[in-house]
Amino acid sequence: MQVEKIPFANLLSDIVDNRGRTCPTAEAGLPLIATNCIRNDLLYPAFEKVRHVSQETYDTWFRGHPKPGDLIFVCKGTPGRVCMAPDPVSFCIAQDMVAVRPNSKKIYPKYLFALLRSSRVQAQIETMHVGTLIPHFKKGDFDKLLLPIPTRELQETIGDMYFELSAKIELNRRMNATLEAIARALFQSWFVNFDLVRTKLDGSHPPRLDLATATLFPNEFEHSELGPIPKSWRRTNLGEVVEVFDSKRVPLSGREREQRRGPYPYYGAASVMDYVDDYLFDGVYMLMGEDGSVINEDGTPVTQYVWGKFWVNNHAHVLRGKGGICTEHLLLHLRNTNISAFVTGAVQPTLIQANMNRIEFIMPAAEIAKAFAATVGPLFAKIRSNTDQSRTLAGIRDTLLPKLLPGELAISRVH
Repeated sequence: MQVEKIPFANLLSDIVDNRGRTCPTAEAGLPLIATNCIRNDLLYPAFEKVRHVSQETYDTWFRGHPKPGDLIFVCKGTPGRVCMAPDPVSFCIAQDMVAVRPNSKKIYPKYLFALLRSSRVQAQIETMHVGTLIPHFKKGDFDKLLLPIPTRELQETIGDMYFELSAKIELNRRMNATLEAIARALFQSWFVNFDLVRTKLDGSHPPRLDLATATLFPNEFEHSELGPIPKSWRRTNLGEVVEVFDSKRVPLSGREREQRRGPYPYYGAASVMDYVDDYLFDGVYMLMGEDGSVINEDGTPVTQYVWGKFWVNNHAHVLRGKGGICTEHLLLHLRNTNISAFVTGAVQPTLIQANMNRIEFIMPAAEIAKAFAATVGPLFAKIRSNTDQSRTLAGIRDTLLPKLLPGELAISRVH
């Protein structure tokens, strides 16, 4: 199917550009998102490591602000990444990115969003990078990026399909964030603040807790090296409650990796992605980076909750709970623990398995550990279900998109 190709710049009614200017920031205020917040696996920008600006700066400093439906387009560092601005827009944008406003008379906005995300256009953008150290796609080159513009009906079909699938994936992502927040709050209450013990110590029944579970908790504390802990609980270390699968890892060469990787996802330490291990894990596991560069600023380890069959590289510990402690309990504990003291190495900080096993852990009574697993289990089961559904939807979306753009498949709108 022959379609007209129009320069990207000619399809826009406005460009909000604050590049080249460092915005004054504040301790609190409106979020200022940077390029790290824009990812092609998200519908809307993420709020990750955001800074803030005052209301006065928001009102007077910027050349302009994104509006709902604008596309937030990264120009430097990771050129071509694009997300849609939600309604309402609750942020402002930093340098190295622009907000482009599609001209709805010339192009269906959701189609432009899908088109910019397509592998074909992403490849075009990559060939247009300038800069050797930091890739840069100049705004002045927007008119050199030629985009295929089919009939309006086809634009709407492709754009709506891409957007609706992306919106469902985004809904699942937000639901998962809420479910994990609930699980973290439960963990904090049960095992950090000991709220349920303190409530019973005061002579009252723990709120929102069934009688059978409440009965499991003691009504007094005892001394430990970590301070007061519930009676009959004890201080131990991670080695007692974690099963480690590091010995199963066998590095593969690049060619072997591509030949044997198959359909299964690949996980590993964020900064080291050179090798995939010759082992296919099965079950529910938690990954923790071995390289110190994947430790968060607050000292907690970067962890990833994974399940099913997957590959893992040799710079991540693969962990599963044991001894009555479920993997989800282990995950929540580590996400609440500063492990900086257990990391060694000045040039390349590392968390070796021996040190990892020494991380402190408070072992509750067996019945309480079992009750906690039963409480958070359904939350994480829903997280897994939502994630699996999103992967399926993303697969459908990303498989269909390149076939629809050149007209390889005949489609019609469903009313």
